[in-house]
Amino acid sequence: MSVDTVSLTGWGRTAPTTALRFRPRSHEEAAATVRGCGPRGSIARGLGRAHGDAAQNAGGSVLDMTALNRIRAFDAGTGVVVCEAGVSLHQLLEVLLPLGWFPPVTPGSRYVTVGGAIGADVHGDNHRAAGSFSRHVTEFELLTADGEIRTVRPGTPLFDATAGGMGLTGVILSATLRLHPVATSLMSVDTERAADLDDLMTRLASGGHHHRYESAWVDLTARGRATGRGVLTRGEHAPLDALPAHARRAPLSFRPAQLPAAHSLVPDLVDLVDLVDLVPGRLLGRTSAAVLAELRYRRAPRSRTGELQRISAFFHPLDAVPHWNRIHGRGGFVHYEFAVGHGQEETLHRIVRQISQRRCPSFLAALRRCGESGPGRLSFPVPGWALSLDLPAALPGLARFLDGLDEEVAAAGGRVSLTNDSRLRPDMLAAMYPRLGEFRALRAESDPDGAFRSDLSRRLSL
Repeated sequence: MSVDTVSLTGWGRTAPTTALRFRPRSHEEAAATVRGCGPRGSIARGLGRAHGDAAQNAGGSVLDMTALNRIRAFDAGTGVVVCEAGVSLHQLLEVLLPLGWFPPVTPGSRYVTVGGAIGADVHGDNHRAAGSFSRHVTEFELLTADGEIRTVRPGTPLFDATAGGMGLTGVILSATLRLHPVATSLMSVDTERAADLDDLMTRLASGGHHHRYESAWVDLTARGRATGRGVLTRGEHAPLDALPAHARRAPLSFRPAQLPAAHSLVPDLVDLVDLVDLVPGRLLGRTSAAVLAELRYRRAPRSRTGELQRISAFFHPLDAVPHWNRIHGRGGFVHYEFAVGHGQEETLHRIVRQISQRRCPSFLAALRRCGESGPGRLSFPVPGWALSLDLPAALPGLARFLDGLDEEVAAAGGRVSLTNDSRLRPDMLAAMYPRLGEFRALRAESDPDGAFRSDLSRRLSL
């Protein structure tokens, strides 16, 4: 097992802290690390794509789980896979997509480990139909604070606390999950433009029942009558008969888009790529963000149906852009994601107006409809609407501005996602997560000495 001292941040590149990093290659090495973690505790870390401080542990230990990356078993008839926690969604796609199986839920990057996907209870563009990641997990092995390895199944308190529990109940070592069957590695995609936020939400709320996946990009730089305009994208796994003849020879091949090919596959990211290349380390300003947003909106078709796209271009376009997390400057960026329930649409409208009026330079913003909440006590999605956006951490007055948005979200019965959070105040947490008391009680009972800690847990008193 390798050990070194490292400075770590989340993908947003804010608030770096130093920890002792262990890289276990077996369950026994992981258990030994937890038993000897010291007073600052330990936390598991995957590929580092959580935007905030959930996988950092200042002055303590971090378990880099990426060496535990073996696929143990797969049933090609049922799509059930058993794999170690360090297996990434990219790895699952490489191995299992050619066999006709796809991850049941995928977030915006495929460079996420299975353990991280459970610990964050990640959601994707199919939440309304499929729920979050933990709904498709039949069991997992969990290394708990006493050094024991437990098999945890749905419907138990430990499962509900671990799914979305940000690694604070133990170290997930392996998992068994059900995959989704597909006939091809292409997506059939429908795209349409919306003139403003009302138009966008109306389109999202109607007509999407025939598509498994749907989301919308929102232009948060537009103002006036165009406030909240955007581009709605819906998709479904393409059937074999939808492919042209040449593609039917290898219908399940997995070929991730890579630059420069990504320019043609994802034309709305061309200018973003150029910006990263031309001004590394500089701040994406209001004017450049507005120009990019205008280009993206105008390039989108008013209405287009049945376009064939690669899976990587549809689900993970940013994975084709090297170092895209640098576009907001050396100070990094804050990822802000919140959800409000049905009946609270005016809160969403009000927040979008405030962001627009403040001229916040947010080029990447996504609006989704969420379905039924997951079992996790700290899982994020609620039935309703979720909006995510990135903002430069160096933006003047950002902390106070987002604190105000937090209060509006909490007053509407909504919540901010903990997976990518780096700045939420602890006094907001209980109002947003009504099962917080249950989570804290289980942690106090199962881990009284605080073997599992993180910068996030200390900041929010989790």
